[in-house]
Amino acid sequence: MSGEGRQEGRPEVRRGRGRPRGGGAARTRQTRQDIVDAARRQFATHGFRGASVRSIARDAGVNPSLINHHFGDKARLLVATMALPFDPVDRIETALDGPLEDLGARLVRTLCESWDPHRDVFTAAVRSALGGAAGTAATTSPPLLNFAEDVVTGRIAARLDGPDAAMRASSVASQLIGLGLMRYVVRAAPLAEADVDAVVAVHAPALQATISPLSG
Repeated sequence: MSGEGRQEGRPEVRRGRGRPRGGGAARTRQTRQDIVDAARRQFATHGFRGASVRSIARDAGVNPSLINHHFGDKARLLVATMALPFDPVDRIETALDGPLEDLGARLVRTLCESWDPHRDVFTAAVRSALGGAAGTAATTSPPLLNFAEDVVTGRIAARLDGPDAAMRASSVASQLIGLGLMRYVVRAAPLAEADVDAVVAVHAPALQATISPLSG
């Protein structure tokens, strides 16, 4: 038997939609883009919690292991769908990695130092999220709101001690979002022009009171 054609017993490999033939960087880029496009569709339809890695992989026409290979986890895949200028998951995890006694200050500083160089991106993302939320079913929400609710709040809750951790984490996240809205979207003076140290000095104590409530 000649070596031409497909060998006996070897299964045919089917290409996913839009995926170029062969390997290399072009195929890797296309695979990542297929996954991101599928994730956007799945998150828009089912929300962050409802969209599974398997359903995203099935939509993209890839093996689920490729999602972990290219993005790490579902939270970072959600970040990739937003095309942000930095990885907010890394920033949050760095802020959470330390003593609870000054977590409020670290969170406020992380918010400001991350977004101050990208104010217009924050503004555009928030306006897009709020605009999309107005016409979205109650079971779904835009990616930025998914991220705030399921990634930020969940990671903060896992770090807190004591009762009502989920409620307190939600309150902390809402305070951070409110700070971001006033500093970057509304651009209210003097908050919008204040330096980071001043913002931390004013806002961190309120967050810390929620993170470490006094007993009694």
